[in-house]
Amino acid sequence: MHRSSQVLIALLLTSLIFELSSRVDALYGPSSPVVQLNPSNFKSKVLNSNGVVLVEFFAPWCGHCKALTPIWEKAATVLKGVATVAALDADAHQSLAQEYGIRGFPTIKVFAPGKPPADYQGARDVKPIVDFSIQQVRALVNERLSGKSGGGSSEKSEPSASVVLDSSNFDELVLKSKELWIVEFFAPWCGHCKKLAPEWKKASKNLKGKVKLGHVDCDAEKSLMSRFNVQGFPTILVFGADKDSPFPYEGARSASAIESFALEQLETNVSPPEVTELTGPDVMEDKCGSAAICFVAFLPDILDSKAEGRNKYLELLLSVAEKFKRSPYSYVWAAAGKQSDLEKHLGVGGYGYPALVALNLKKGAYAPLRSAFELHQITEFVKEAGRGGKGNLPLDSKPVIVTSEPWDGKDGEIIEEDEFSLEELMGDETKSKDEL
Repeated sequence: MHRSSQVLIALLLTSLIFELSSRVDALYGPSSPVVQLNPSNFKSKVLNSNGVVLVEFFAPWCGHCKALTPIWEKAATVLKGVATVAALDADAHQSLAQEYGIRGFPTIKVFAPGKPPADYQGARDVKPIVDFSIQQVRALVNERLSGKSGGGSSEKSEPSASVVLDSSNFDELVLKSKELWIVEFFAPWCGHCKKLAPEWKKASKNLKGKVKLGHVDCDAEKSLMSRFNVQGFPTILVFGADKDSPFPYEGARSASAIESFALEQLETNVSPPEVTELTGPDVMEDKCGSAAICFVAFLPDILDSKAEGRNKYLELLLSVAEKFKRSPYSYVWAAAGKQSDLEKHLGVGGYGYPALVALNLKKGAYAPLRSAFELHQITEFVKEAGRGGKGNLPLDSKPVIVTSEPWDGKDGEIIEEDEFSLEELMGDETKSKDEL
């Protein structure tokens, strides 16, 4: 065979192998009901769509993504003709994924006409995904009926900063949050609700980044209406530090009045900052499970720092927590070696102790502090993490958190072995020789 023919065949085989491996790596085949996105069709399929589009940003190597695949395909089948269910390989199209701030896999975003993309944070199962999608479609239809979308002035098309709440995301976003939430329970047909709508929208825009405003369509969410004993529209409930005891807002229904009230509540509802010792999985779930960012500190062994040194580290972390007490962050710490599996997953130990890591369990991502464990450097690290962070790394699997005894606040004790004499060591053997 001619040399050039051999080279050509080798190139063709290489190309075929590459194509086959790409297909193996992909999670969705050509017959999948899930719309497969890429930079060429993203605008036409998503951004220019007239309906609701749910997009999963995935990586082929991601275990959670693989587990979601059959669920996502079932959801696509159920929602066919109602909402579009799509997927983008963020590993293959990194620049497009970066445009939407994708830092962990899978990340699900919902795109609706005239609104910025929003994260889906409900359960990763067919029914909650379908329920959420239908709620989004219903909201879009209601907006079109009331003339709030589908063209017109820029003011009409400007999205509201108020969060759409329903039974699939209410507990996760509101009740488990450490932030102050003010929630309007309304009905689309209610005249007073329609009158409140522009004021609520204005207040939510002006309070963005300070106080969370949300709204519940009670026509669609009878269970939430009943759960919080809503008997008239609109009803506005305040979920402060004690989420189990919301109370009604009874002030004027103007943007300025709502804003003033919200800022007053913000002052009284901010929980005091705390830095909690990571003594078990329950602490991990409570402090890090729903926090936007969980900062995990690994402090030196008590024999290395003594109580005085450890307390200085904790005071330092507490002062940082105080600076960011209005942010939805949490702070936990563990002594070196106490949570070895967590250290392994976060790459801690190689740089020594103390160490600090910004952890987002929901998105499966983390970033280590690479500078000195000092106030200025940690403050800048927290600020950077709040902006999305740099050099974020994927958390490959869920770490095992062990239960341990909390620190008693004392210096560590060096356990000394009992001293013994040669005679005691030899025992009866020495005695028998003397007798001889």
